[in-house]
Amino acid sequence: MRPIKSVIFGCSGYELTKEEKAFFRKINPLGLILFGRNIQDPDQVRALVDSFRKCVRRKNAPVLIDQEGGTVQRLKPPHWTKLPAAEEYGDLYQTDPPKAMAGIKKHAKTIAKELSDLGINVDCWPCLDVKNKDHNVMYRRCYGDDPVLVAEMAQVSVDTALKSGLMPIIKHIPGYGRVTVDPHKALPTVTDALKELEKVDFYPFRQMEQPVWGMTAHVIYTALDSKLPATLSKKVIRYIRKKIGFDGFLICDDMAMGALATFGTPAQVAQKIIKAGCDTVLHCSGVLEDMVALASHIPDLSVESIKRLKRAEGLL
Repeated sequence: MRPIKSVIFGCSGYELTKEEKAFFRKINPLGLILFGRNIQDPDQVRALVDSFRKCVRRKNAPVLIDQEGGTVQRLKPPHWTKLPAAEEYGDLYQTDPPKAMAGIKKHAKTIAKELSDLGINVDCWPCLDVKNKDHNVMYRRCYGDDPVLVAEMAQVSVDTALKSGLMPIIKHIPGYGRVTVDPHKALPTVTDALKELEKVDFYPFRQMEQPVWGMTAHVIYTALDSKLPATLSKKVIRYIRKKIGFDGFLICDDMAMGALATFGTPAQVAQKIIKAGCDTVLHCSGVLEDMVALASHIPDLSVESIKRLKRAEGLL
């Protein structure tokens, strides 16, 4: 098997350009992530997914998308189902728990069916972040403010997705709930005590039963590392692995987000992400010039990362 680069890239439009095809053939990135700029209609998306997999010569190469529901939904009507935000299920649970849990199962089955129809096999969902009433960066994307309920709802989502053939990515580990600034724009810092974080924010991730995929948070948790965000911190990644107990395939949130802008050049940031302990880098812009400049600085998937990847695939 050809070595696989520890990176998931985006692409520029509705179909791969000649230059993108040549680049993906040469580099053999782990996977591709799709955004609104890549979505037109079902036939077009299927063709794009198939084109990428032909380039890398792997029929099940990961193709990712952010399909949560609510404000984060790349596949939209009229071709795809309009899905509720996670918060709506948490609210419904307060008056009708069985109906809320049934709704979550239906939600997961709908996502899995619609993505499978397109050949997309990995979804950056569900969010295990715990809602914090004092902050609203993640608000409607969270199931609620009760970590036990968030854990239960997320587990149902993950179980249903796996049974339906879809790999979920639990995010944003170890938790975005307390952030006060949007990490797309700047670096959030959480200063709460470790005891409080473990009781609330970290709890849903600790309860997750399967080693699925996980996505790191671009957040400084001063209780764990006062200088580096989780994505770049060996201390935090070690904590995620050892204390939280997550042994799934770990990817970073988009490395080009503003939260990581002050930690070096893109090449330096990518290298720090891998050295910190993430299994792969996520680079979403789809700008070919940037991808070409970055690719030579990214290593191949390690033996341990390949084991985690295969272990996750075995859950489907």
